[in-house]
Amino acid sequence: MGKTAVQLAKSNNTGTSRFKTFFKELSKQKMLMLMSLPFLLWVIVFKYLPLWGWTIAFQKFKPAKDLFDQKWVGWDNFKFLFQEQQFYRVLRNTLVMSSINLVLGFVTAIVLALLLNELRNVFFKRTVQTISYLPYFISWVVAANIVQMALAPEGIINVLLVKAQLIDHPILWLGEGKYFWGILGVTEVWKNVGWNTIIYLAAITSIDPSQYEAAEIDGASRLQRMFYITLPGIKPVIVLILIMNLGHILESGFEAQYLLGNGMNLDYSENLDIFVLKYGMQMNNFGLATAAGMFKTLVSFIFLIAANNIAKRMGESRLY
Repeated sequence: MGKTAVQLAKSNNTGTSRFKTFFKELSKQKMLMLMSLPFLLWVIVFKYLPLWGWTIAFQKFKPAKDLFDQKWVGWDNFKFLFQEQQFYRVLRNTLVMSSINLVLGFVTAIVLALLLNELRNVFFKRTVQTISYLPYFISWVVAANIVQMALAPEGIINVLLVKAQLIDHPILWLGEGKYFWGILGVTEVWKNVGWNTIIYLAAITSIDPSQYEAAEIDGASRLQRMFYITLPGIKPVIVLILIMNLGHILESGFEAQYLLGNGMNLDYSENLDIFVLKYGMQMNNFGLATAAGMFKTLVSFIFLIAANNIAKRMGESRLY
């Protein structure tokens, strides 16, 4: 049966009241809205307006022609993409490198934050923090040169391993693809672990100190306080960062792979971003490059939504 006039009037009044409440709350936060306006404009200009470029994925794009003068090829670029064997190799590399970076980045940042939180010597704690932060501010060009020098046949890594008799002769680490994923994971940790700990250290400061005092009175050790107070206290932050990182599961990086990669390790170092660059800029196949970029974006979006829904269900299940 349809709604009565009274029910319709109530629903309209409810909608109007919610509308008024929304603008009332919005008016209380005028300054915050004004502060967020430049960021909103930046997102619209640089994130949403360029989406019209996705039409290139359905065209045989020629830069000299207007948008509507291009030759439309439908799904041909996507068909070619999924029939290309190189694409699956690149996709494998991207997923593996992204997973390594995700796991190592999470574990090392959380462990370092927990250990720094337990330090009582303020000077030593700040010194360790500063040293761990410094590599983040080094450009990837400089960082890649440092890694290449350290891993060269006469570099410090080979010298130490030979003197320790762990290897018989120097190894060309960046010349063998099987070592590339491990080298990249360690390099990413070295460069970013200090910066990644900042948000966890900030989350730890929000934990009520009385919980630690009560646990210490009850005889809990430092390790027990870390596992039963600190980790549960920063769990919402960990889940939030995990959801955000899963949304970038197909973005394993570009600078590190591009600078550390070479012809000898190409089968392991080339990822989707380099694939897009190669087809789009070097081969002038802009349609195929755009199709690959669309695929990466859609898969990342699906991962983001799935991770968010799983986190919500986990949170709701703990309430009952």
